[in-house]
Amino acid sequence: MPEGDTVYRAAHKLHAALAGKVLTRTDFRVPAFATVDLTGRVVDEVVPRGKHILHRIGDVTVHSHLKMEGRWDVYAPGDRWRRPAHQARAVLDAEGVSTVGFTLGVLEIVPREHEDTIVGHLGPDLLGPDWDPARAEANLVADPARPIGLALLDQRVMAGLGNVYRNELCFLRGVLPTRPVGEVSDPTRMVALAERLIVANRDRSNRVTTGNTRPGQRFWVYGRDGKACLRCGTRIRYGTLGEDALSLRDTYWCPRCQH
Repeated sequence: MPEGDTVYRAAHKLHAALAGKVLTRTDFRVPAFATVDLTGRVVDEVVPRGKHILHRIGDVTVHSHLKMEGRWDVYAPGDRWRRPAHQARAVLDAEGVSTVGFTLGVLEIVPREHEDTIVGHLGPDLLGPDWDPARAEANLVADPARPIGLALLDQRVMAGLGNVYRNELCFLRGVLPTRPVGEVSDPTRMVALAERLIVANRDRSNRVTTGNTRPGQRFWVYGRDGKACLRCGTRIRYGTLGEDALSLRDTYWCPRCQH
């Protein structure tokens, strides 16, 4: 699933393409909104909120969530789409530009004044103007018995972290993903590191947490099951962690560096 830095880049690309322009064509290819036509309206802005993208267009908001497979592309008029047309869920065009949302996990149109019903539950956004590390830390430690690997993925704690960051943060702070939050020695540093990592990657197309951009060297543990730990040489282990069967996520750790 795309993480907050990926969504941040997508929203900023859409904002640069559409903000201040009059929509010349809109096509929503989901049954609930298939008859909605926003042609003639001005796009005020496109903003990210955690893993959500909000097109603010007059008194309505077009809300999308990429989930696992979604993406927004920006094209010049007449350009060939990079994905099949049957995967398109939304088309928003303006003078000189065409934007297409493919395989969006969520697509809906709501009154702008009701945005809080969509994103109001989210914690402070690591890449947003509302970022508040003190509030994020308070959210993180609110349930001391919860495994840190679950708390970091909870968007109500802080918005934007996904599974890559969850695994890398636990490694860098030397804690097992299963360790209870209450046993994490310095949650302040965990939150601060989360912000530093995602800010460092917000403008990169290829996420890096090690400082090494070579293939196979970009991450400390994520996706490295069975490979040697880049720090100590111990074989990286793999498992799953989630609240239930539907929320299980791949989990990687070094049994020597993490406790």
